[in-house]
Amino acid sequence: MNPQPLHETKVDDLAVSIYQTNQEMGQAAAAEASEIIQRAIGARGHANIILATGNSQLTFLAALREEQEVDWSKVSVFHMDQYVGMDPAHPASFPGFLHRHLVDHVKPKAFYPVPAPAEDQDAACQGYEDSLRAHPADLCALGIGENGHLAFNDPPFADFNDPAWVKVVKLDEASRRQQVGEGHFGSIHEVPTHAVTLTIPALLAARRVLAIVPEGRKADAVWKALEGPISTDCPASILRKTAHAHLFLDTDSAQTVYPIPG
Repeated sequence: MNPQPLHETKVDDLAVSIYQTNQEMGQAAAAEASEIIQRAIGARGHANIILATGNSQLTFLAALREEQEVDWSKVSVFHMDQYVGMDPAHPASFPGFLHRHLVDHVKPKAFYPVPAPAEDQDAACQGYEDSLRAHPADLCALGIGENGHLAFNDPPFADFNDPAWVKVVKLDEASRRQQVGEGHFGSIHEVPTHAVTLTIPALLAARRVLAIVPEGRKADAVWKALEGPISTDCPASILRKTAHAHLFLDTDSAQTVYPIPG
């Protein structure tokens, strides 16, 4: 039986569900993701999904691979970002993260890692955009950064109407510090300064968007996204104008906006 939320609400156009624990939140998000994927396979014989990486996605990815019945032979997997010039075998590589936590376990029909070469970056970005447009996403499962970013669309330089779907960006210091805090690098000096990222229009072009945001370190970003102005000062605030999105929180990430009595 799927976990039941402690609280459900709607903020502007955005559905919000709060679960007792990170694990329950991940299980509930995985159950909805599985339904979306299965509907797409039933309608067209295949599904295309875009996944986030990072520690906040671990319970979701574990539940998706271990608890849900998905015909992965009919699913193509994309993701959101990669550091410019990083060796795919580096422990902090985002394609490597997805290999470890999903791809190598479920063997999808195809996995399309974000290319981020040190040279020919424009061509690499255009090639990935072409692949995304050729495989319209049924699902985008994303997180929210500690600074409110979506993928690596950091404040205040994110663009809600970006004409590009994939581009090179300079990383905000807060994003780089988050990577250190999550244990992916030993110090901020080791974190690359630039990355290739899907833009906000590319992420929100998916037919369904699940925002999966546990942990107390995200509470301030959640508050800004739900209570602050809709602005690139908190890129995640655009989710409030995304009727096909669903925000999943646990009691820690929701504590500032929706404190749940203990």
